[in-house]
Amino acid sequence: MSVNEQIANSYLDSLERHMALFANMANYHKESIELLKACQKTLAAGGKVIWFGNGGSAADAQHLAAEFVVRYKLERGPLASIALTTDTSILTAHSNDYHFNTVFERQVQALCKPEDLVIGLTTSGTSENINLALAAANEIGAYTVALTGRKGGDVKDIATLPIIIDFDETARIQEAHMFIGHWLCEAVDLLIAEQSL
Repeated sequence: MSVNEQIANSYLDSLERHMALFANMANYHKESIELLKACQKTLAAGGKVIWFGNGGSAADAQHLAAEFVVRYKLERGPLASIALTTDTSILTAHSNDYHFNTVFERQVQALCKPEDLVIGLTTSGTSENINLALAAANEIGAYTVALTGRKGGDVKDIATLPIIIDFDETARIQEAHMFIGHWLCEAVDLLIAEQSL
């Protein structure tokens, strides 16, 4: 088989796996509604939505924080949200002076309040820096959510609301996380638009 044929097959194979996962996304509707309710409660109480993840999930965390602060589709005021993955001075200082496993935990301890919503993205559920940060948020009294995958790993027993994408491929799990994240942004926009009528 030629490289061009392999590439063509790879595209279609990836699409097939994506469609196989998304055919089951209705399975996460109930948990996504719970996430929306927690988000609504947080914003109504003057809290903020805190996001964090590693690698591609770090990019997803800052992407979704930006949708809250700037806007998604509807014109509205800014919503309080922050990604703990974007301050290079904090990330490098903490990792150098202490350990990367606690890089998000430290920020949660500094920034998180009981009225906040704390969302960790980890496709495996076994990322120690995510798990320690969610445990720290639990101690503070914040509402914790894990967007995770596979069988949930350790994080399923830490987060108040684990949303476990039951799939074994990292890229596809991340696509599902972004679908839920974008839907959350859309739903929050609709709630805010209704409140402004």
